[in-house]
Amino acid sequence: MLVTRARAGDLEAYDLLVARHTASAHRTAVLLGAGSDSEDVIQEAFVKGYRKLSRYRGESSFRSWLLAIVANETRNLHRSRTRRDGLALRAAAYPASEVVEDDAVGTVLAGERRAALVAALRQLPVRDREVIVCRFFLDLSEDETVATLGWPRGTVKSRTSRALAKLRALLADEGVRHG
Repeated sequence: MLVTRARAGDLEAYDLLVARHTASAHRTAVLLGAGSDSEDVIQEAFVKGYRKLSRYRGESSFRSWLLAIVANETRNLHRSRTRRDGLALRAAAYPASEVVEDDAVGTVLAGERRAALVAALRQLPVRDREVIVCRFFLDLSEDETVATLGWPRGTVKSRTSRALAKLRALLADEGVRHG
């Protein structure tokens, strides 16, 4: 197991773990609002992850444990920023939709829906945005979300439900304004 080897000081094993989890870490940082600072956030998270590898107990997946560090580093970034509206969620961070390339109308509509979703997501409070990003954009299980955010299971369940309701309402309002 790579984690066991890395804990024993095998830098090659840790390099393989980094390579395996870089894409997820990057998506997490971007979707949680690190924006152009996401590379710095994940670099710091991987360094801290290596230093704290002895603390990894295996109670959750290594990915969840690492994404929790990325989430914490992103929160640290937010605290250090002078303004709170520096969120830079990019449509490019979302998986491409299954739109046929020569269907120009479908492509435009998909882009508008994605833009509306990103705009609505930006309006949510930070904690609501975090749980939505983990559960639906990163496709983390409930257990992985609990481990990533460091919240009790009940909090993840209730916040997910409330955040989805808020997001639906924001999207419905957007549809009324533009529909």
